[in-house]
Amino acid sequence: MMDVVIVSVADIKEVFYVSPNLISLNVGDYVIFESELGLLVGSVIKASYKEKRNNLVLPLYNVLRIVNDKDIKIINKNKEIMKKSLKDAKKISSEYGLDMKFIDSYLTFDNKLLIFSFVSDERIDFRDLVKKLAQKYKKRIELRQIGVRDKAKKIGGLGPCGLFLCCNSFLTDFNSVSINMAKNQMLALNPSKINGMCGRLLCCLGYENETYTILKKSLPKVGSSVKTPDGIGKVVSIDVFANTYSIDLGDNMVVTLSGEKRDD
Repeated sequence: MMDVVIVSVADIKEVFYVSPNLISLNVGDYVIFESELGLLVGSVIKASYKEKRNNLVLPLYNVLRIVNDKDIKIINKNKEIMKKSLKDAKKISSEYGLDMKFIDSYLTFDNKLLIFSFVSDERIDFRDLVKKLAQKYKKRIELRQIGVRDKAKKIGGLGPCGLFLCCNSFLTDFNSVSINMAKNQMLALNPSKINGMCGRLLCCLGYENETYTILKKSLPKVGSSVKTPDGIGKVVSIDVFANTYSIDLGDNMVVTLSGEKRDD
């Protein structure tokens, strides 16, 4: 078992599992910590706890210190550099005739790596752009082409439910979502209803899919023929929450029966 803290870096929408390095930390503390990118600034979202070594990618990077007043000045200066670099990247890419829509930029705390995220419908040869930015800012430049789901995660917004986007609020990874999930939950296959702000299927389709699958086990499929005390009929609808299904027996006769008993 190892001591671990979970740190969130809001600017790049990523979470990191790092060693507290014997520093007493509380949820909400802002810290400087090591990472594969360099030194980053993030907020502690889960204080020190014990985790099995097999569940971690070792070796763990360390928290160096809690953010102090001197660090805050550096952070604010870096934010100004990020803002300016994003404008420069947009301008230079336009001069090169590159079809790139820049989303954001991020400068590591140690001022060594400047990361740009962009969206494009095609593969981009941005080598000249990288050279130009590297010459201008005298640091390592990294350009990341992201998809529309990652774009929504970075920008944020409101979903059809009226709440902030899950990807921008708490999701750390995009799980696979398929149209079969919408069918399984008997949703209308209307893109405006089952697609999110990114234009892809709603991430939340996966939240209740397993529950629907379990509940439907005790019910016949819509369209199947079943035998009832009143004769053989066709299943026209099911209610997974009431555990009932309706059968059309013909002659305008529809009966509702309960499904098999299930363990809840």
